Formats: sequence, C-alpha cells, structure tokens
Amino acid sequence: MEVKHQQIKGLPENAYRELKEGEEYIPVMAPDKIYPEVNFRSVSLGLLMAIVFSAAAAYLGLKIGQVFEAAIPIAIIAVGLSALTKRKNALGENVIIQSIGASSGVIVAGAIFTLPALYILGLEAHFYQVFLSSLLGGFLGILFLIPFRKYFVAEMHGKFPFPEATATTEVLVSGEKGGDQAKVLLFAGLIGGVYDFVIATFGWWNEVFSSRVIPYGEALADKAKLVFKINVGAAIVGLGYIIGLKYAVIITAGSFVGWFVIIPMIAHAAAMFGGEANAIAAMAPELIFRDYVRMIGIGGIAMAGVIGIIRSSGIIKNAVGLAVKETLSKHANSDNNLRTRRDLPMSLILIGILVTAVLIFVFFQFGVVNNLTHALVGLVIVMIIAFLFTTVAANAIAIVGTNPVSGMTLMTLILTSLIMTAVGLSGTSGMIAALIIGGVVCTALAMAGGFITDLKIGYWLGSSPYKQEGWKFLGTVVSAATVGGVIIILNQTYGFTGEGAMVAPQANAMAAVIEPMMTGGSAPWLLYAAGAFLSLILTMLGVPALAFALGMFIPLELNTPLLVGGIIAWYVSTSSKDVKLANARKERGTLIASGFIAGGALMGVISAMLKFGGLNLEAESWLASNGSQWLGLVMFIALCIYLYRTALQAKKED
Repeated sequence: MEVKHQQIKGLPENAYRELKEGEEYIPVMAPDKIYPEVNFRSVSLGLLMAIVFSAAAAYLGLKIGQVFEAAIPIAIIAVGLSALTKRKNALGENVIIQSIGASSGVIVAGAIFTLPALYILGLEAHFYQVFLSSLLGGFLGILFLIPFRKYFVAEMHGKFPFPEATATTEVLVSGEKGGDQAKVLLFAGLIGGVYDFVIATFGWWNEVFSSRVIPYGEALADKAKLVFKINVGAAIVGLGYIIGLKYAVIITAGSFVGWFVIIPMIAHAAAMFGGEANAIAAMAPELIFRDYVRMIGIGGIAMAGVIGIIRSSGIIKNAVGLAVKETLSKHANSDNNLRTRRDLPMSLILIGILVTAVLIFVFFQFGVVNNLTHALVGLVIVMIIAFLFTTVAANAIAIVGTNPVSGMTLMTLILTSLIMTAVGLSGTSGMIAALIIGGVVCTALAMAGGFITDLKIGYWLGSSPYKQEGWKFLGTVVSAATVGGVIIILNQTYGFTGEGAMVAPQANAMAAVIEPMMTGGSAPWLLYAAGAFLSLILTMLGVPALAFALGMFIPLELNTPLLVGGIIAWYVSTSSKDVKLANARKERGTLIASGFIAGGALMGVISAMLKFGGLNLEAESWLASNGSQWLGLVMFIALCIYLYRTALQAKKED
C-alpha cells in the first residue's frame, strides 16, 4: 500500500539498544507500505554526488592520506534540497541518493591507496587499469557483503554502535532541521573552498608553517633534528574536528614519537658511532623520517591488519553460517516477502560473484600479466583475501566507524609479492601485477566497509535493501570512472614524487614495500618488525594500533592540524553543562567542518585542473619567504576561531 505524505516523528525508542525477548524493531518507514525510493530524482542526484565527491575525496586523499566519508555531507545536501523544494515523502529517495553517492569515498580509497604507487615507481598506469581495478573491486565488495547484511544490521541490532551510520541516519530523519543544516554546510564549504583555492592557486600564503622560520629554529632542526610543522589548510583541520580528539591525539602521538623521539635518537646514535654513520647524522629530519620512521609505521600498519583478521574470525564464522541458512532454508526465504527484509536473491549473488571472478581473470590475463598461470594465481589471491577481510572491514566500521583498509592492503601486497615471486613473476611486471591486485582487493574491502553503513541506515529508516544493493553498482561505475580521470590529471599536474608532489602516503608505503620484494633487493625487515611489535604492544595497552602507526607514517605537518581540529571539537562539545546545547553546538561544528572538507577538496581539484591546463598563478617568490609562512599561520588561527565561534552560535531548537 502506497502512503500519502507522512510526518516523520523520529527514530523508534529501541533503534539503538538491544531488543528484548520477542521484541521487534519497526523502522521509520513501515515495512508493509510503499514509499518513493528509486526514481529519476534520486538516481540522478546520487550519481551527481558520486562524481563530485569522488573528485574531492581523491584530491584530499592523495594530498594528506585521509579520505573523508561522504555519507554525512551527501545526506545533509539531500535533505536540504528536499526542504528547499518542499518535497514530500523524500526520506526513501534521500537514502538512495546517499547510498549511490557514498560510493565515491570507498572507491577513491581503494584506488588512491595503491595505484599511484605505479607512478611513484616510475611505471605507467593506464586509465583502463585504474578504472577496471576500481570497478571490479567495488563489485566484489558489494557481492561479498550482501550475504552478511542480516548478520550485521539485524542479528547484531543494538550490539554495534555504527557511529557514522548513526550520524547519517539522524541527519536524514531530521526533516526541516536538515534544510537549515544544508545552509550552514554550504556557507562553510564556500569559506573553506575559497581559503584553500587561494592557497593552491595564488599562493597568497604558505600552506605549511615550519619552526625553521623562528630564530634558532633552523639550528635546532640541523643540530638536534627537531622541527615542528603544521599544514594550515581548511580541509585538514575540518577532518580533525570530525575525527574527534581521541583519534586525533592517537594519530598525532604516533607522529610525535617518530619526529621528537625516534628521529633525534637515530641522529644522536649515528653521531656517536662516527665513520659511515656520520652520513645518517648529517641527514635532515625529513630524510631520516622517510628512510627509517616510515618503515616502522609500515610494519605497524601491517600488523594492525593481522590483528583485525584474528579478532574477526568468530564474526566470519557466524556471518557465513547465517548466509548459508538464508540460502538453504525455505522458511528464511519466506521472510523476504517484506520489502525491508528482501535482499537481492542469493542465486543472483552467486552468479554475480562468478561473473566478476571471470572478468577479473580476463582483466589480469589480457590487461596486466598476459600469462595464464599468473592470472589464475592473482585471481585466487583476490578472491580469498577479499573474502577474509570483508568482515574485518565491516566489523571495524560497525564498531569505531573507521576502516583499516590500508593496513589490510599492505598485508595483501606483501603476500601477493611473496606468492608472485614464487611462481616466477618479478621485476617491473611483478610490481605492476601486485599493485593492481592490491588495488582490486583494497577497493573490495573499502566498499564492504562503506556499504555496511548504507545498509544499516536503510535498516533503521525502513528502505528496501534490494534497491540499495542493485543501484549501488551504478554508483560504483560512475565513481570508478571519475577517480581514474582525477588520478591521471593529478599525476600530470603535481606528480607523486619530488618537490611539491601529492603526498599520497599510503601509495608511497605500498611502493616502499613492494619494490625491494620484486627487484631482489633487501627490504628493511627489522624496521618492519619493530613496527609490528609496537602494534602488538599498543594493542596490549588498549591503544588503537592502526591510528598510532598511521601517525608514524604520515608526515608531521599533516597530523598536527588534525590535533588542532580535535581540540576545537572537544572545547565545543564541553562548552556547556546543558547536554542538549552542547550536542547542538558539536553538531553545528560538524557541519562547518564537513563544509571545510568538501569545499577545500573540491576547490583543490579545480586548482589542479587549472594548473593541468597550463595556468600557473602562484606568487612563487613570495611563497619562498618566511613572511608567507607567518601569514599562513595567522590565516589558520582566524579560520579556527571562525569554526569555534560559529559552532557556539547553535541553539537547542536547531
């Protein structure tokens, strides 16, 4: 029965808690009624969001190594547009818009964490390789996750917090409140976009402030190997606000240990030994970081992935059991008569997995290795590792809202390199094969983690899962095509190596791991081992090892603004003893931070396209002066004050 306009009152009381014996969760949109979901408006807006946010996320991810989650900004825009156009019964449509558009962030993560490593290693990456590895990996992630949907979203109802899905659901259900939120987000996006566009295009102030501009700062860096740096971009401080103080502190702590403990210790020890070690003692802190500290971070990231698999072994068993039961039990299938419980048929999923596997094999055979044995080995690696890690990714998103996909992909690359060299594939062709295999797996895992968020949102609100699942494939196609084009433009504009290049930290890590393994060189196994043991120790202490290890790996200047953003978020959230007022302020700050991220990243892409077209407007001589750094610091402080003071303007009724 199709419904007329329905006033949404909010989520049911039992949405976030475990259900009592015999209790059932009834979503916002009644399961026995039909609501507008898939139509021209929802699909076209979803695809537009996928294109826009794919470009923005790719730029920001390659710049700082953090891919922002697009679900919340897309949900805010969707609800805002519904309010502005006074559209009725738009909740189901907005879920589809968000679900299709959110393909952007996950596809971007899969591509940029691996494939730029081809450029870093001096190899060629064709558009079709980037596109197909992202596309097929995304398809595989969707297909592997669907059988586990009921376990994660229904069977474990109230047991997993799903932080990102919770925030997105609250935005979607907020109704008129969402329209006002969209205005705040768009204005903040304009400020963040203009701010970062001025930096990237005109260079009116420097993007990085360094302690070297302070008197004696240069001497401190040269002699004690101590240097402090901070990126003054709007997008990064916004990201820190959304990450929050806890994880910002852990990430930055990893960075501080690397820069203020390990680097000075290495330089001091080298100076004491003398002789050949003097060359190390004379290195700049940045070079010691690149050659030593980063390697420890890589080992830590890889071990964090292994720990994730071990912790998720029980989940894999339970979820597989539920999927088999759904496939074989006639009674279980009869439950699918309700639209809110109906997935794509399991027979179609199995056919889809088989077809995707064949396409991956054809891609490997004719587009990567041109060898039957190597293509088959690559296919087996992809299918097994993607399946095992799928539940790790979904579980991580369900619990903490972050997906340790880079650590799991590093493990994939190490295993792939060992196996491929064992079957006779090494050198340049081996590096290309391993990285593209890693790209397929990475995208599959990113998609699995991101898609479970979409499905949980749909479960809470009462969407039709089979519609979300079917249209997710189209979002994947569009996102894969967009990210392929953006990577090629950014490579030709900035590059991924040398002065002024895109940082691409994860891709650099992949390149650093794979090159010695494929060229017969010696890998820094002791440094990897040190990082692995550090992750084990951190896990024993209850500290999130992946966040700490990422901090050790990502350059200092990209971590310090995360801490600033996290501190602002803490001050905003504790600015009042009135819990409702404090929450309203924190939420308004989240909107502003999301605007900084989206606006800054989008304008960064536009700036890159201008440079790609040969238009260079940077004030290069001014940028080389200390004054540009001081002005950058002043502008950054002004931006942070705006974020803090504007967030405090929120009222409880907002």
